[in-house]
Amino acid sequence: MRRAQADLQVDMSDLSPEEQWRVEHARMHAKHRGHEAMHAEMVLILIATLVVAQLLLVQWKQRHPRSYNMVTLFQMWVVPLYFTVKLHWWRFLVIWIFFSAVTAFVTFRATRKPLVQTTPRLVYKWFLLIYKISYATGIVGYMAVMFTLFGLNLLFKIKPEDAMDFGISLLFYGLYYGVLERDFAEMCADYMASTIGFYSESGMPTKHLSDSVCAVCGQQIFVDVNEEGIIENTYRLSCNHVFHEFCIRGWCIVGKKQTCPYCKEKVDLKRMFSNPWERPHVMYGQLLDWLRYLVAWQPVIIGLVQGISYILGLE
Repeated sequence: MRRAQADLQVDMSDLSPEEQWRVEHARMHAKHRGHEAMHAEMVLILIATLVVAQLLLVQWKQRHPRSYNMVTLFQMWVVPLYFTVKLHWWRFLVIWIFFSAVTAFVTFRATRKPLVQTTPRLVYKWFLLIYKISYATGIVGYMAVMFTLFGLNLLFKIKPEDAMDFGISLLFYGLYYGVLERDFAEMCADYMASTIGFYSESGMPTKHLSDSVCAVCGQQIFVDVNEEGIIENTYRLSCNHVFHEFCIRGWCIVGKKQTCPYCKEKVDLKRMFSNPWERPHVMYGQLLDWLRYLVAWQPVIIGLVQGISYILGLE
């Protein structure tokens, strides 16, 4: 054992990066040799914690969805900030501060009473912009990763590690801000719809909806469903309630709502997005919903596992 460790005491400065990685890998194996039983216990603790945490989170979400969503949103917003400061990711920090400042202003406008007439469109325009940017950024990052895996980066004389770092960074930016944007948009949509009065999350609406009023923004509808609007078209759901096309798309895609803002009848998204080029936006939104768990709760669960292992002496 001592001879093996002595052989690994080499001058790292004289080695290439690949050779340095091999030496570090060999040192790690020498350090953990004979700890197989302890590693097995740590794996069992990890699996048990993941199962129990998942069950608790599902029950919490079903019984108290509002508090679950608020805590999840807070964690998604704060947890990456901790790692950013710790690892000195200043570029991410600058983007995070800019996004947080604008989103805070938009959220403040969405929660004011009485609601300014232009606020709903301001809210949906901002979050739709972030949604499209995150979607495009994620696609470019994914393509960069795949090009690197197939070796296409060599055609442009780009190192594999640089190309992979670029792709993963873009993929992370797109997915993270996509998840964060959708949760903020959902919260703002609930506040605005409740303030306007045509939507109530738990009960009946406080106002009667006229055929000439959009229940999402509360403004008049001037274009008939069968007419082609100059600025914006009008859309009728299967429940026969009509809305501004921009508003109902923002309600369903940006605000994550799949029911009519007035009667709560389920919206047929396939009928709304009949264009095949628009359907990936729906699938992308579903992917972001699934990633919320990984962004918000996975670091907490891993930290809990490390704490249990430390208490049991499994270092």
